[in-house]
Amino acid sequence: DDAPQINGRPFINYGLIAINVIIFIYEMIITSNFSNKLAQFVLFTNYGAIPNLILSGQNLPSLFSSMFMHGSIAHIIGNMIFLYVFGDNLEGRFGHYKYLVIYLIWGIIASFAHSIYAVSTGSGNVPAIGASGAISGVLAAYLVFFPHAKINTIVLAFFITTIRIPALAFIPFWFIMQLIFALIGQSGGVAYVAHVGGFLAGVGTAYLWKFISN
Repeated sequence: DDAPQINGRPFINYGLIAINVIIFIYEMIITSNFSNKLAQFVLFTNYGAIPNLILSGQNLPSLFSSMFMHGSIAHIIGNMIFLYVFGDNLEGRFGHYKYLVIYLIWGIIASFAHSIYAVSTGSGNVPAIGASGAISGVLAAYLVFFPHAKINTIVLAFFITTIRIPALAFIPFWFIMQLIFALIGQSGGVAYVAHVGGFLAGVGTAYLWKFISN
């Protein structure tokens, strides 16, 4: 993106990316690159956010541990690219440590949104993992603060090229897709309701921040 970076190097954002990558490598080691299904099951059950437990007030630390775990290489690469592109500017806007707290809060809100949905649909025993709920909040706040920024985007069709898409088009399109998938029912193991919840939390936080700042 071309949004200006302020307040120095975004070491919190870099740290979040590093922690996610280190934990993913650890996951791969103890599950033998996810081929050991029993080890994977135990890992995700112990540290993933299980909706039934979350809503009953049990294993609440998993609200934090789950947002640093990922289920595949594609999963973590996609999330970390989004965090790298959009998170640094928010760290500059909020300040280093406030950004960290707000990021974690977005992830928690996203987990609760998913938990409510999962329990209502009878899938409350399936652990949820991934940073995408918190990163959805990052995207939403970025849209509020930097709507006119341009996003260099790779386009894969019959050719490969890059185009510059305004954040005002890129991020709302992404959110609409998440909302559609959430409304028609979650599929492919993706917690779309968590994305929607995190996004709405990010929008609310950004507008509240702008109101307080003014």
